[in-house]
Amino acid sequence: MMNENLNKQELMLENGSTKNKLYSLLDPKYILILLPLLFVVAFAFIPMIKLFKLSFIDQNGFTLQYLSQVFTQKIYMQVILLTLKTGVIVTVLSIILSYPVAYFIVKTKSVRAKKVVLLIIMIPFWISLLVRTFSWIIILQDQGILNTLLIHIGLINKPLHLLYNTKSVTIGMVHVLFPFMVLNIYSSMENIDMQLVQVAQIMGAKPIKAFWQVFFPLSIPGILSGSILVFVLSLGYFITPSLLGGSQNMLISTLIQNNISATLNWPLAASLALVLFIITMALLIVLGLIMKRNHMIGDES
Repeated sequence: MMNENLNKQELMLENGSTKNKLYSLLDPKYILILLPLLFVVAFAFIPMIKLFKLSFIDQNGFTLQYLSQVFTQKIYMQVILLTLKTGVIVTVLSIILSYPVAYFIVKTKSVRAKKVVLLIIMIPFWISLLVRTFSWIIILQDQGILNTLLIHIGLINKPLHLLYNTKSVTIGMVHVLFPFMVLNIYSSMENIDMQLVQVAQIMGAKPIKAFWQVFFPLSIPGILSGSILVFVLSLGYFITPSLLGGSQNMLISTLIQNNISATLNWPLAASLALVLFIITMALLIVLGLIMKRNHMIGDES
């Protein structure tokens, strides 16, 4: 009898704990986490897996034909390398252009001036990406604003071919991704204690030396986080490379779209998407390890 009573009590305790766990899952803070997670799984993760599945399973069953085609045919490797090269160039240019702007915002004492500059940076987010891309076509074409101005002031005698090539794609993508880099670097700089720079100057360091040895290393986390965001976004951008790039300067996003809509070769498009995904994840892992080992960013453990 005592054993039976103990078993009943244990069952009641287990049922009570199970109910408590179920009630805890209904807590608003867990619901706010679960709903976005379910949304991502249902509308992003599952479709992505189904697309990747097409790269090695067709109507005849398992095959490596399409993946091997990506790595053996020169044209596809050229497109992948051009995509990576363009992503690196866009990221580097974004850093060069964004860092002085972010530093100016941090050093500006006027709150109103800071708000104005941040507003100017945020304005592109309120304009359609398509409109911004078409505006660069107007500016960069042979009879566009830039060539007309350069000819008028006598710097060139004939129009420069600035459109439908890698240059135009790079310019358009830097314009689109510039705000992401600025905001990441600015948020990192905003948390830097400026008294550290002042202490370095009091100890005898010149302003330039104090900047490079104190302020700049502390801003590296913002540079790295912005670089990761800009680089990953640049790898998968479609509208800007499609409209500003030529057929000889095709990026992988445009090639995937052509295989889906023009040639209807979904398995090859899926293989290209899978290769791009693997490359992106590998780069993110490498950058994550670098950030973890850097004593300015993470622990060295």
